[in-house]
Amino acid sequence: MFIVTGGAGFVGSNLVRELNRRGHTDILVVDNLTRGEKARNLADLTLSDYMDKREFRARLNAGTLDLRPEAVFHNGACSDTMESDGCYMMANNYGDSKALLHWCLARKAPLVYASSAATYGASADFEPVPKNEAPLNVYGYSKLAFDQHVRSLLPAIQSPVVGLRYFNVFGPREHHKGRMMSVLHQLLRQLIETGACRLFQGTDGFGDGEQQRDFVFVGDIVAINLHFGSAGMAKAIVNAGTGRARSFNDIARALIAHLGQGRIEYIPFPDDLRGKYQSFTQADVRSLREAGYRAAFTEMEAGIAATLADL
Repeated sequence: MFIVTGGAGFVGSNLVRELNRRGHTDILVVDNLTRGEKARNLADLTLSDYMDKREFRARLNAGTLDLRPEAVFHNGACSDTMESDGCYMMANNYGDSKALLHWCLARKAPLVYASSAATYGASADFEPVPKNEAPLNVYGYSKLAFDQHVRSLLPAIQSPVVGLRYFNVFGPREHHKGRMMSVLHQLLRQLIETGACRLFQGTDGFGDGEQQRDFVFVGDIVAINLHFGSAGMAKAIVNAGTGRARSFNDIARALIAHLGQGRIEYIPFPDDLRGKYQSFTQADVRSLREAGYRAAFTEMEAGIAATLADL
């Protein structure tokens, strides 16, 4: 069997869908459906069980989760980069992850977990080493704190543990994420509702709409997860990105070209984001390749077309 935490979320539900496509249905999904619209992401999937994340954590703590999974894919987290409650963020992203890690280690169950490029903050170097890590918010710190805990254990760990630092993931099944939807879906909604994509004016030395991110298609993120879930004795923290930065203008132009209509408008950069915003990210993929993942990445335009075809 497989365990997928955050299985009703964006990456998690795409992962369950691909497991189903490969013939796997013995899947325990762990999530929190307080926001009931996330259930839409599960409705077309086949799983053997669902467990609320609070029950899951309680059973981890009590030692009553008697399962022997083939692999655990840990995508459950608070992903709101604007959340300021550090206690809440650390309980979700550090405490829950730590409990699951030690449960997996006790059973020698492979663990592949979601870290984040937010661990790098405003760094211009994205090699996954401590000197480059300077998160700009408590979300980024919560992810870094868990990575640091994993690093402290890696030399002695006797089972596969791989942390994936997700860059800017986009694709289908994001409808529930609200303001935390990928730039692609935010711009698509703007185009449909107003006929225009609104991008930030220049900041941090970048021109209007020329801020750049490493946009990675969710299908590639799923493939990386599944690779390391069955890759033998992998122990690493690696970047999960394409290694190629693209501008927000590039996404807007691709959407406008695909829809055959629309325009770009530039709006002032928000004061409350100054000093907290990553104007540039680009994964250093050497760590990923050295850990054994060799597949090519989906071109952004092809990923956009696949996403729109799946809506």
